[in-house]
Amino acid sequence: MAAGAPVAASGPAQAATQAAAQAAAQAAQAAAQPASGALAAPALGSVARLLAVPEDGRGVEWLRSALQVAVALELATIPPYLCGWWSIEDRGSEAARLIRRIVGDEMYHMGIVCNLLVAVGGRPRIKQAAHPYPGPLPGGVRAGVTVYLSGLTRSFVHDVMMAIEAPEAQSVRGANASPSVGLFYGDLAKAFRTVAPELSVRGQLSSQIGPDLLEPVQSPDDVERAIEIIREQGEGTADSPAEPLDDDFPAHYYAFGEIYHGRELREADDGSWEYTGAPVPFPRARPMAPVPPGGWTNPPARVRQLLDRFDATYHALLHGLDDAWAGGGQRALNAAVHTMRGLEHPAVELMETPIPHGRGTYGPEFRPF
Repeated sequence: MAAGAPVAASGPAQAATQAAAQAAAQAAQAAAQPASGALAAPALGSVARLLAVPEDGRGVEWLRSALQVAVALELATIPPYLCGWWSIEDRGSEAARLIRRIVGDEMYHMGIVCNLLVAVGGRPRIKQAAHPYPGPLPGGVRAGVTVYLSGLTRSFVHDVMMAIEAPEAQSVRGANASPSVGLFYGDLAKAFRTVAPELSVRGQLSSQIGPDLLEPVQSPDDVERAIEIIREQGEGTADSPAEPLDDDFPAHYYAFGEIYHGRELREADDGSWEYTGAPVPFPRARPMAPVPPGGWTNPPARVRQLLDRFDATYHALLHGLDDAWAGGGQRALNAAVHTMRGLEHPAVELMETPIPHGRGTYGPEFRPF
């Protein structure tokens, strides 16, 4: 257990408050895990319950619960983004470049939250966090958004990719509005500042992921910066929706917007932001049909072989990532990265196999169990 746990209560009232907060955090942690059984969806509403805990009741256990939800949330974005990228025929296109970079960012974000969880004495449960498709985002974030797997189409970009990354200002507000990804991470950063837990570097991992370097978090400033990176790479900064962090790459929501609108985002004379820049042609894509609930029904034998091969590799990847943050270290992480490279070939072969008597082609299911 890492140091920095809540101080013992000094009286009955305070003890009751802390007990209630701990129970709420434990319930949220349980709700963040997928139910047992094939294609069982994670319970909804766990983020809302976490955010309902009073700020003075959010201790180290709350942080661990919230970070496990974050692991599930980051993992859930990667399969749909990969399907969109794999489906693009011309990998040299601007759209392919944008999506490939975003896939790398999401892998980086998952590494960040895994390191944060280890830093406060937790252990990422990556295989348990794997998300079935189609379905909602983990934790009840962005309620009403159904994440499905498909080849790249404009509706897929708008309804899945942009919907996942939408900034708080873009979401519908109201008494029953669900939390956004940005709001969730904002409260997570605030809790780290309040709790000020001792951070352990033991078991954290380092890796070069595209242009980003995953490093252990060792100080409160490291924590603040790491969470800020996740928020800004997804939504953009408070000052500018397109402001880059370290290079000329726009925030994810606006990068997807460029693909959807077919133009780069530019600031107008009045200070507003519009998609009026250089063209971003929508690419030719393999016509992977949306994966139906429960997966493909009675596929041909060759397709079933490819699906099973893909899922076996996906399961090995999840196990490998679990092992890496459970003490396996850099060697286990490198092995998991090597395993991940085996996903693309069967996925593309599926995307080039027409569905009999149907429209479009097959695609990977990313079965988590």
